[in-house]
Amino acid sequence: MGSGRPSELELQILGLLWEHGPLTVRDVLGRLSDGKERAYTTVLTILQLMEKKKLVRRRLKGRAHVYAAKVTRAAVTGPLLSGLIRHVFGGKATAAMAQMLDASDLDAAELQELRQLIDDHEKSAEEE
Repeated sequence: MGSGRPSELELQILGLLWEHGPLTVRDVLGRLSDGKERAYTTVLTILQLMEKKKLVRRRLKGRAHVYAAKVTRAAVTGPLLSGLIRHVFGGKATAAMAQMLDASDLDAAELQELRQLIDDHEKSAEEE
């Protein structure tokens, strides 16, 4: 990954690109959900900086530039989450998970998906 940790806005943009695939600057601007008013040129500048940091790649589609994530979600969030668990939760993943569950509005399907992830993780740990 390029230089340094992505900023909060860069993480939001990466999240959009991971979720929706390649987007134009205007698409990104329209999908940012933090409630802040931003100019097109601001988002363009951030995407250009992200390209220099090797977080995104750009290609021309018709007359518009389309940006796509160049890094995976795991490559970016893994180190961030590990650091958060280590520094904020004293290395206890269960404390971090409890906080995440308290802070989220999970429906029954999402809870079932989490249970399945835990079961799958447990099975793979037993196989090692």
